[in-house]
Amino acid sequence: MRNVMFYVMTILIWGSTWLAITFQLGSVDPMVSVAYRFSLAAVLLMVWCRVRRLSMRFTAGEHLAMAAQGVFLFALNYWLFYLAELHIASGLAAVIFSTVMVMNVINGALFLKTPIDMKVVAGGALGLVGIGLVFRPELTSFHLGDSGAMGLLLCFVATYLASIGNILSARNQKHGLPVVQTNAFGMMYGALLMLGLSAVLGRSFAFEMTGAYVGSLLYLAVFGSIVAFGCYLSLVGRIGADRAAYATLVFPVVALVISTIWEGYQWSASAFCGVALILLGNVLLLQRRPAPPRNPGGCEAFEEGTETQVA
Repeated sequence: MRNVMFYVMTILIWGSTWLAITFQLGSVDPMVSVAYRFSLAAVLLMVWCRVRRLSMRFTAGEHLAMAAQGVFLFALNYWLFYLAELHIASGLAAVIFSTVMVMNVINGALFLKTPIDMKVVAGGALGLVGIGLVFRPELTSFHLGDSGAMGLLLCFVATYLASIGNILSARNQKHGLPVVQTNAFGMMYGALLMLGLSAVLGRSFAFEMTGAYVGSLLYLAVFGSIVAFGCYLSLVGRIGADRAAYATLVFPVVALVISTIWEGYQWSASAFCGVALILLGNVLLLQRRPAPPRNPGGCEAFEEGTETQVA
């Protein structure tokens, strides 16, 4: 039941962050926006850990592992996605990011020696076809110019970095690192990297004091980063990086539902067929299989706080 709760919360929150990210793309440099987002998230998570008296003592090697997760999952990939959406439509970016599931299957087999589950492959194939149908207008209207090619390249690199981050999280959990504290330190290290790169590259640290920017920043830091990553990475440890990544095929559909309400999105026959295929793949994917050993100090330490924050 917890897996279902974590899964639903992940897709609902990340489905809404697509809209929130658009309010971050303005006068503030994308690299600096990512630094602000994860700096705030890291501080809030550190405070949470102190309040809950969670152990924050780790070896130098464990800090290195958490830093690696942070660099790939909370820094570089987000920066590249922010840049990519300056060149291509967010719908096309969603389609490309959905390939993280395929990357997780391959990277899990290569680096974690995880057996390839054919149900995951079949469900993922249905889901990828479905997501292609949902975002058919963006795909058919795309023209491969210099800007478009750069956007595609940035998206694929960002997606691969995110997949490596997923695999690193699975590896860290297998070695007993708790999800909440690992996320807190990982976000801190990722934010420090973005702040350092911004300073070296001479980026302006201007802050946009508008309701849209500040509100979206708070939402992305608290819900899009702390809550959603807490749930999603717990799923990575519980059901595997391959199955957890199916959420990337579902939350764009949530984004479209939100777009229908706020932006007047018009549903087409291909979009309905695509959603049906995604849901069918979801049914195949979430069929029960033997559960892996539970990770000490994982999302259970965070669960009470998660429920409170999203109530």
